[in-house]
Amino acid sequence: MNRRQQIKQSRRWVVKIGSALLTGNGVGLDREAMSAWVREIAALSKRGYEVVLVSSGAVAAGMTRLGWKVRPKSIHEQQAAAAVGQSSLIQAYEQEFSRYNLKTAQVLLDHDDLSHRQRYLNARSTIKTLTSLNVIPIVNENDTVVTDEIRFGDNDTLGALVANLIEADTLCILTDQKGMFDCDPRTNALAKIIPERSAIDPELDHMAGAGGALGRGGMISKVRAARLAARSGANTLIVGGKIYDVISRVAEGESLGTLLYANQQPLAARKRWLAGNLQSRGVVVLDSGAVNVLREKGKSLLPVGVTSISGYFTRGEMIVCRDVHGREIARGLVNYNSDDARKIIGKPSDEIEKLIGYKDFDELIHRDNLVLS
Repeated sequence: MNRRQQIKQSRRWVVKIGSALLTGNGVGLDREAMSAWVREIAALSKRGYEVVLVSSGAVAAGMTRLGWKVRPKSIHEQQAAAAVGQSSLIQAYEQEFSRYNLKTAQVLLDHDDLSHRQRYLNARSTIKTLTSLNVIPIVNENDTVVTDEIRFGDNDTLGALVANLIEADTLCILTDQKGMFDCDPRTNALAKIIPERSAIDPELDHMAGAGGALGRGGMISKVRAARLAARSGANTLIVGGKIYDVISRVAEGESLGTLLYANQQPLAARKRWLAGNLQSRGVVVLDSGAVNVLREKGKSLLPVGVTSISGYFTRGEMIVCRDVHGREIARGLVNYNSDDARKIIGKPSDEIEKLIGYKDFDELIHRDNLVLS
């Protein structure tokens, strides 16, 4: 079976629609375009698909209601616009889906919701319950209260995290380009669309253009989202949202856009949560031996393999493990707070009690609470 046929057989989808598609020049909602996408999502739902919609557009909708022509730079004005616009966005979707006798549910998330294990599980249960009731969950970042420090960064990332959350088969990212190209099509007329690649192919970073804050057309964020989605076994489609019947056509296996496929075994649920937890409280630097032990042998991280620590954290919080060159190797939940961890790094585990007065664990991070990056 080819990979497009795998897409055809998938039945649990996350569809992400960004602001560039939803709005006209960043202002107001394009109701005609929304109507087309809703019609296609409704058709999938009627065929027994479980579909979760991740939608941007609250700030742009709020700008229209407030009479603002230029997107505000102040975080508080952006939050105010989101608060005003979110109701318009959901009302527009509610009206469109009601034409097909489908109900919608608003789900607003911030990073704290997905980094706290219990809230993560609650969010998963709620969304799965909604889809079992044939309700379309419409997910957005909670822009009204979120700050830069806890922001997902973009809704591509949010879409991938939702795909992990519900164990989706397919993440479909609708974009304002036809797909992902091997170079920037806006500057190179010979640019060719990439039909399919492994999500973990390192060449994608160069093709997406990692140099700018957004990459080329935001493609770098979509590549990262595809890699995150692949951790739960989800394939990612990057495809033009303006293509006629685009969702229905890719769901039938048509080769539109770019397929970034998952070619790894899905992580266990707990490790998917760890992989998707974007907030870390500290960083530990590992020597080459510890890097090899984690990567090649799948073992726990012992204090003896750590050369330095930065940040302040308590037991049970997320920290990132890097090699001496700064490359992320893994991330996991630490067994000792930062003050105690600083005293035991570089030392064998049988010296822990002598150094800090107690020993609850031999490991700094147990392998069950650690996921490779």
